[in-house]
Amino acid sequence: MTAVLVAMLLTLARPKEMRLAPVWVLPAVEIVLLAVLIARDPGRIDKRSSLLRGVSIVVVAVLVLDAMVATVRLIAVLIRGGSMTNSPEALLAAGGVVWSSNLIVFALLYWELDAGGAANRAHRMPRYLDLAFTQQLSPEVARPGWRPGFGDYLYLAMTTSTAFSPTDVMPLALWAKMAMGLQSMISLAVVGLVVARAVNVFT
Repeated sequence: MTAVLVAMLLTLARPKEMRLAPVWVLPAVEIVLLAVLIARDPGRIDKRSSLLRGVSIVVVAVLVLDAMVATVRLIAVLIRGGSMTNSPEALLAAGGVVWSSNLIVFALLYWELDAGGAANRAHRMPRYLDLAFTQQLSPEVARPGWRPGFGDYLYLAMTTSTAFSPTDVMPLALWAKMAMGLQSMISLAVVGLVVARAVNVFT
């Protein structure tokens, strides 16, 4: 829940060039979806229904779509130019917000889709993994019954955004490979274009 709230705050921090709708629209939609999640999940992960999982996926899909739109609009502004591109401080701040938004939403995506979701992972891990963590490939280094938590998926998203490739987590399922590849390309484009434009403005 905290990650979704952080993602919403990041959408509020974006410059107007990064938005397609009024600033309140996306947070309002996400608040409604979060309310549904909270109302249907009384803290018992074993009671999580398929409907609740569907709502969770919708929340993540909305966040991913929004982050993708913000990335495209940022790249368009960098190419066309605009008021934001005249200030290196504003440009770096906007790039940081978009980059952080993608980091959070991809962490949520991995957390929600890996091994059937958090509820499924809490009960049993599937025989065939979507994402293979070091603790799963080398069980002797992990405590008994280890399961990946959201922090592990956040670290996965962070390393994918900074190294532009897998580090300690291997994508095995096709969706995981495509998601990590897409995240790497987005991060490379945002970092490369924003830094290049900021340096050009500085000089």
